[in-house]
Amino acid sequence: MGWTANDIPDQTGRTAVVTGANSGIGYCVARELARHGEHVVLACRSERRGQAAVERLVREVPSARAAYRHLDLADLATVRAFAGDFPGERLDLLVNNAGVMAVPYARTVDGFETQFGVNHLGHFALTGLLLPLLLATPGARVVSVSSGLHAIANIDPGDLNSERRYGRWMAYGRSKTANLLFVHELAGRLRAAGSDVIAAAAHPGYADTNLQKGFVRLGNLVAQSPRAGALPTLYAATAAGVRGDAFLGPRFLAFGGAPGLSWRAPWTRNDVAAERLWAASEQLTGVRYEALD
Repeated sequence: MGWTANDIPDQTGRTAVVTGANSGIGYCVARELARHGEHVVLACRSERRGQAAVERLVREVPSARAAYRHLDLADLATVRAFAGDFPGERLDLLVNNAGVMAVPYARTVDGFETQFGVNHLGHFALTGLLLPLLLATPGARVVSVSSGLHAIANIDPGDLNSERRYGRWMAYGRSKTANLLFVHELAGRLRAAGSDVIAAAAHPGYADTNLQKGFVRLGNLVAQSPRAGALPTLYAATAAGVRGDAFLGPRFLAFGGAPGLSWRAPWTRNDVAAERLWAASEQLTGVRYEALD
């Protein structure tokens, strides 16, 4: 049958941050973590939707410990505020889940192309700012949600913000490739620093979520539920034996089924490209991972 949410180990005493947790896969991840005892922070852009998600989660899991905190990945000032005001002295899990998909060309508050800015740079900054807490927490993990569609486009180091040429699907693919290059470089730096923090990536396959708005849906013949789509992320976040730089996804033609190791484009393991993207991301966001230098 394979791994299911019932196989999640007891998470009592642990704290997790899940970005974009007000709906879809992010909500399902937060709910299952809370169901197994984790204190979950739902980091969302909309206060109304975030608070409503917390209320729904507590109705569905009466024992849940969950809270909403404002985070807009398209505005680095809110990313800094989120990290700067984060309560407590530990963070066991950061799930970089929030994202936008195939949107028309636009720019974030800080002037970045929206998909690159939200899907990659916002999470790069958030992870770096929360890194001291992660490093101080034994067995902590960072899980970044990428997509099988990373394979449609490699990043262009000379045009990270797609200023010369913009295609909404190409830009989405580039941002998802950036997620995997980020995890590749982060995992390597953590390993070199002797840290036991695990950085891994996951993708949901094809799941019927709000992210698919504007996309031609394949319906119930192919699309799986958000709950099923959340399993690879939950596996990366909680299962024993997950290794740094792993990429987890559904086993059935990358669309559905139990989670396992997933194919990834060879350019997502390019050490030179990963290091260059890291340096550019530090420069663009102003966030340095000093503990891993």
